[in-house]
Amino acid sequence: MSATLCVKLQRNQGWLPLIQSVRHGSKAVTRHKKPLHILKQKLLAVTRYIPPARTIPPGAYPSEKKHVQEDNELVLLLKKNLEKVFEECKMIAVVQTNACSADEMLILRHRLYKHGIKISSFPNQVMRPFLSNSVYSNMAPLFIGPTVLFVSKEPKVKEMMSALRVSPQMVLLGACIDNTLLSAQGVVSYSKLPSLTVVQGEMVSGLTMLTSRTAFMLQRHPAHLSALLEQYIKQQSLDDGAEAAPKAEEAS
Repeated sequence: MSATLCVKLQRNQGWLPLIQSVRHGSKAVTRHKKPLHILKQKLLAVTRYIPPARTIPPGAYPSEKKHVQEDNELVLLLKKNLEKVFEECKMIAVVQTNACSADEMLILRHRLYKHGIKISSFPNQVMRPFLSNSVYSNMAPLFIGPTVLFVSKEPKVKEMMSALRVSPQMVLLGACIDNTLLSAQGVVSYSKLPSLTVVQGEMVSGLTMLTSRTAFMLQRHPAHLSALLEQYIKQQSLDDGAEAAPKAEEAS
């Protein structure tokens, strides 16, 4: 009974065995994985499980073959009208419409129509293929989102900019003026240039001034030369008269 109590007390106090085996020396791992036998490798290769191919429902992925869809009659008509616009109009501006109501668009259309500027709308699905196959391919990045075209047969940039100032929801992206692609800042700089009539008047006035100055210079030289010759003749006549008077007195 007493021995049993001692054993219980020793276990509760953290009893340790009297003899402990301690390993000394090298701890390197000496076991290495042996390669499988060739027959076992062949058997594993033959009996390896191959899962069946996953069946894909039709239409889940796009087909690898590209289906070339032909343009319908409406798309062909829009492309024809678009080509006519680019051939006849010297100013084609791309404007983005941001929450523009029908009434505001009608007022803007009427304001631009007074100056001979029209608003044309073509879907981007028609604009991008047309521009990619033309000389105006650099305008393709401008057609993102809802856009319209401000077109006119003559470049009327000042009138267009004045109309856009009244409509802040219309944002100018760029324009093609006289076969030259301009950014929005370039269009603003172009609108600040004087009109063609003013430039022609300044050129004519400058040329007229130059021709009148040239005629004055050409007339001045002969008149000055004739005046100098007349003065020389008068001086010669006075000198001859002064020399003749002493000779007459000596002769008398």
